[in-house]
Amino acid sequence: MTTLQELVRQATPAAPVESVLQAIDLKRHYAVDGGFLKPAKSVKALDGVSFSLPAGRTLAVVGESGCGKSTLARVLTMIEPPTAGQLLYRGQDVSRADPALAKLRRSKIQIIFQNPYASLNPRKRIGDILEEPLLINTGLDARERRAKGHAMMERVGLRPEHYGRYPHMFSGGQRQRIAIARGLMLEPEILVADEAVSALDVSVRAQVLNLMQDLQRDLGLSYVFISHDLSVVEHLADEVMVMYLGRVVEQGTKEAIFGQPLHPYTQALLSATPRLNDADRRERIKLSGELPSPLNPPPGCPFSSRCHRVMPVCRERLPALLSQGGRQVACFAVEQDMGTPSP
Repeated sequence: MTTLQELVRQATPAAPVESVLQAIDLKRHYAVDGGFLKPAKSVKALDGVSFSLPAGRTLAVVGESGCGKSTLARVLTMIEPPTAGQLLYRGQDVSRADPALAKLRRSKIQIIFQNPYASLNPRKRIGDILEEPLLINTGLDARERRAKGHAMMERVGLRPEHYGRYPHMFSGGQRQRIAIARGLMLEPEILVADEAVSALDVSVRAQVLNLMQDLQRDLGLSYVFISHDLSVVEHLADEVMVMYLGRVVEQGTKEAIFGQPLHPYTQALLSATPRLNDADRRERIKLSGELPSPLNPPPGCPFSSRCHRVMPVCRERLPALLSQGGRQVACFAVEQDMGTPSP
């Protein structure tokens, strides 16, 4: 049986791969009124998230509701600017307030929203929805925009006669295909998928996931795939980032995270994932209590109030995200197992 110490010895650094998107200590804090004659409070929805996304790869972001996944999606697409930190596209900081960088960001980073019924304008025909990004961001004439719209519809599996119809005339799966087509109209390199298949039926979900994989292979796309469905993540992801209360608690390759999760929170998430085969099922780890309020997080490690391996130090200090067993983990218990204490 492989021990944790052996995992450390076996871990070898991967060959360097060009990063198309890099987040450096991204933060997003919201000021909240504390009430009558009380000081304002701050909600740290995103509190120092860093990652590097190689070209043509998929980074999956997982965690419970309220962990900051959707906030991260909005910050990556600059729907909301970060409170602090940097967002680099091929080395350029596109989080800065610069019109040229904003135009570059819009053309290279696009988003697919969760709800296909709310993400499309019900008053516009599908053709107009697809052509709008081209109308705003390019100098193409009407004929060229229409030709590109028809070509993109065909690529995502929609028929030419759909071009003049309205969103209410389509099913949820078809609407999400339209949303994907709209996101690809400016030929981006990065798609941020915020729970893009969670609102779809299981059979339709599989079709959309297969479409996304085909598009990634054919167009060389990079995905930031946000999901709470770990079975989908295991099917699609190359790397997995586990978040809890605005912070990253474990990050590594799909094989490392699903093969032998180290952080107690990751272990609990994976133990709740349904499995068809008895041999693949994990011993269930039940978390006690609810996700703490981001207005009043517990001192020290934010997971300390629910962790089954909590130690006194967990309630006193915040663990650093360190390289452990071939991935990055923020946990004092794992540091103890590995024999690599925080500096």
